[in-house]
Amino acid sequence: MDRRSILKNAGIAGVLAAGIAPAVHAQAAVRWRLASSFPKSLDTIFGSAEKFASTVKALSGGKFEVSVHAAGELMPAFGVVDALQNGTLEMAQTAPYYFTGKDSIFAFGCAVPFGLTARQMDAWMEHGNGRKLMDAFYAKYNMKSFSAGNTGTQMGGWYRKEIKTVADLKGLKMRMGGGLFGEAMAKLGVVAQNMPAGEVYQALEKGTLDATEFVGPYDDEKLGFNKVAPFYYYPGWWEGGAELEFFVNTKAFEALSPENKAIVEAATQVAARDMTAKYDSLNPTALKRLVAAKTKLKPFSKEIMNAGFKASMEVFAEHEAKSAEFKKIHQDMRAFQRDQLLWTRFSEYYFDSFMASVKV
Repeated sequence: MDRRSILKNAGIAGVLAAGIAPAVHAQAAVRWRLASSFPKSLDTIFGSAEKFASTVKALSGGKFEVSVHAAGELMPAFGVVDALQNGTLEMAQTAPYYFTGKDSIFAFGCAVPFGLTARQMDAWMEHGNGRKLMDAFYAKYNMKSFSAGNTGTQMGGWYRKEIKTVADLKGLKMRMGGGLFGEAMAKLGVVAQNMPAGEVYQALEKGTLDATEFVGPYDDEKLGFNKVAPFYYYPGWWEGGAELEFFVNTKAFEALSPENKAIVEAATQVAARDMTAKYDSLNPTALKRLVAAKTKLKPFSKEIMNAGFKASMEVFAEHEAKSAEFKKIHQDMRAFQRDQLLWTRFSEYYFDSFMASVKV
């Protein structure tokens, strides 16, 4: 069996395990551009794009190079899907729920309120129906998807004032990443604002924003939110496990050789795992620093959690009534989630609960 046949039939795991290097000497050089929706300062998320590019270069022996561009360099942070759709860009790294203004289904590619955790999302995408369903949807935009990593369960955000009851949310001007969360919060009286992360600090400082949610301690500390909004709430019930995605223009991907397609797939897996591990490594110490700097760390009340759940279920029902495709994807995700919750009740949940109760 020749090298090309091995690559075609072994799959990514087999290729990596066997140490088989693609026949790069026989291929023409490939140059792609990757536009991120994030700034370079976020070495966690933006770092995933850089990790992808360096892995592609290494696996291809320098024959396949991807130049990585931060938000605003090639196009605005939220302009990447249009660029992929019209074929002016080969690849992007973004949060799919930024684009729910185009279609609410985009949210399922990232996170929905009371949705999947990082591990559950990975399982649904790669071994459930998630990736298949989402790529069928993304085909309308001339693109396909690969995981760029997952943040894990996010924090509930930064607030200029204390949030004790649902009544405290009414009229609150809050920056949200996008997706169905804004619709659920609107039912609770919050005025949703969608803006790139780099613009949030000044808006909070000036008082044009009352609150913001972003990711978690490490990223939030870098962005300085604790200096202008002292109350830090948890959990981010709207992002139980936020998936970042690599979007690839379908035509550009199909033009690649089988070896280069395998390289792209392998490099996305390396980058995705690295991002999630980096978050889990860096967030605990960042949270300690924030608390030491007088951040007021507080849980959302049961009242707020229940109200958020009720509002979210109403939002899902409204979208299901309008879109059969939305309903199909949502119901598939929830069926998968029910089995995951059953399993974690006997594994992760009980173990984590016990470990949190003892001194290690």
